[in-house]
Amino acid sequence: MISQADVARLLSDQIADPGTQWSLGTFGAIAEFARDPDEPVALAASDRGVAAVTARGGIAIRLHEEIRPFASESVARQHWNHRVAICLPEHACAMSRRAALTELGADADALREQDRDGVLFDLGLDAPQADLCIRVADPHVAGELRKHVGRPVFAPDNSAMGIILAANPHRVFISRIGRAEVYQPIPPHTGKSPDGPHTHVLPKLLKSGRTHPATEPVPDGFVPCAHFYPAHPAKDALGQARAFERARHEAFQRLLAELGAPESAVLKQQVIAAVERGEAPWTESRISGRSARANVRIALRQMKAAGGASVALTAWMTAFDRAEPADDADDLSRGHAD
Repeated sequence: MISQADVARLLSDQIADPGTQWSLGTFGAIAEFARDPDEPVALAASDRGVAAVTARGGIAIRLHEEIRPFASESVARQHWNHRVAICLPEHACAMSRRAALTELGADADALREQDRDGVLFDLGLDAPQADLCIRVADPHVAGELRKHVGRPVFAPDNSAMGIILAANPHRVFISRIGRAEVYQPIPPHTGKSPDGPHTHVLPKLLKSGRTHPATEPVPDGFVPCAHFYPAHPAKDALGQARAFERARHEAFQRLLAELGAPESAVLKQQVIAAVERGEAPWTESRISGRSARANVRIALRQMKAAGGASVALTAWMTAFDRAEPADDADDLSRGHAD
């Protein structure tokens, strides 16, 4: 098990890297934090946690005695996805589970001092491991929202959501290990999410009560309370393909070996070795289960992205990288609609 000191160093390294993106929330509702390399940022890192705040938003992750980072990969439409889930045991992750709009008072824990007089309202979306809130600075808007306290915000006869969308308050998502804040405006329903910090709320997915996508592996008995996503070796922050960066790839593979599922790393290494030896593709009976097949596909895609080219690699990709449902939905740990 990774030590608290090692977790602190890991988080410190990642918060300092502008290529690392972050998220906090639950399945169907997520706040994302990202920053540009040249963007002004206030960084903090200590043995208690880390934080990064820009003019567009912020993220803060606190150390917890039961924290467990868990690294994993999954198949995407192109290339693959990777992430490190920052997990807590099920018994330690639960939040307030409010089911109606609730006023919480001044936000004394706001990441910026200037926001601490703002009034925090829990949207009452009953998420398992996150309180999904807004922060209102305008007294008139706060007064209008108070008229709807105690009622579900998505009730057909409730105008609270219209007030929120018109006011563009800060979004503040809070878990047992930290918070994410988004200061950028909420895009219109038909609009594209802005680059950088933003939120996604998908009520239909929230109703499932899931803590994370079924395609994301998480250790038994643990729940992801936040994630970080180190810079990908084959695509940029917007998901566009770029020249393969071997150093980025090797860095995440080290994280995967240290923090991921051992059986996944072993299978990937076995596949890579078999392809390099020129072996014929294994029969599917040798690769049991969807997770194992995904690991094979990821290993092959990574070899190809790194410049691998051989008769054996082509044969393996033909055998195993057929069109199957991609696991992009796992990044509804990162959401895809506002």
